Amino acid sequence: MSAKTNPGNYFEDFSVGQEIRHATPRTVTEGDVALYTALYGMRFPVQSSDVFAMDLDFEVAPVDDLLAFHIAFGKTVPDISLNAVANLGYADCRFGAPVNPGDTLTTTSTVIGLKENSNGKTGVVYVRSVGVNQVNEMVVDYVRWVMVRKNDTAAPAPEAVVPDLPAAVPFDALIVPEDIDMSGYDPVLAGSPHLWEDYAVGEKIDHVDGMTIEEAEHMMATRLYQNTAKVHFNQHTEGQGRFGRRLIYGGHIISLARSLSFNGLANAFTVRAINGGAHVAPTFAGDTIYAWSQVLDKAEVMNDDGTPRQDLAALRLRTVAAKDRPCADFPDRGADGKYDPAVVLDFDYTVLMPRR
Repeated sequence: MSAKTNPGNYFEDFSVGQEIRHATPRTVTEGDVALYTALYGMRFPVQSSDVFAMDLDFEVAPVDDLLAFHIAFGKTVPDISLNAVANLGYADCRFGAPVNPGDTLTTTSTVIGLKENSNGKTGVVYVRSVGVNQVNEMVVDYVRWVMVRKNDTAAPAPEAVVPDLPAAVPFDALIVPEDIDMSGYDPVLAGSPHLWEDYAVGEKIDHVDGMTIEEAEHMMATRLYQNTAKVHFNQHTEGQGRFGRRLIYGGHIISLARSLSFNGLANAFTVRAINGGAHVAPTFAGDTIYAWSQVLDKAEVMNDDGTPRQDLAALRLRTVAAKDRPCADFPDRGADGKYDPAVVLDFDYTVLMPRR
């Protein structure tokens, strides 16, 4: 193999404390936003309308938070997960400055944990990745862990280091976009009358709608994020693999579930944290995705002087996506702790919502 090509890092190439600056800087354009909307049908008003967003004192309609997340994530793939077996989970993710069309994003990662698997052929790599804009403002800061193949199975196992990660981002650690004022928020134009006070902890919401994934869509989406993971594109190799076909990028399912959640959570206008998440089962072209959500917790957002904001507050949500099964009966874990066979995603995140 030519020394000029990049085979990606294998498990034995990582070390705790290692810092990686990822190529390639990416300027986010209105074209990216339009394509993201075409792929997922996002309808949240703050991200859909400059006029609606500017009435809340945003500069323009910001880029969807998950589009920013996927772009920052995609930067890491050639260095972190090109030789991955699976992306296993997320934790401690906070969103920072809103991303606007014209902003340029770059990402750096630090290896914070390593643990070789008992088979000696793979290991789990834990990284904290930080995406920043052109003026070095943090736009997303998150931890993920991924199972990576070893290239040399005889390479010695590193000392096991598993980071201690929080179960959730504390409400008081959420970053609220500066200077926004929700007093001009119009629930009629947003598409739902249900605001923060209308949601109860423990409440479950069936998002009703389903969306079928086409082969071209999931590959186009993954290319949009410049995610180079081989398992998503190369049918020549994946046809000989474990599943016999290309896997859909897990982030594609996250965005589909978020889009479906509009029906029931239309006023959850921004994602401010990803507390945790698991891709429970693989998805493939032809699968139809449904989703349901549960309110895990809710809290007021505080002003700098310690008083609660009267215009917005926070909801911690759990959204579960299932394939080829409507969610009217909320498919979940059984008494044995095992997921219903239809479940593909279990996603824990925190949003902001206007108050009455």
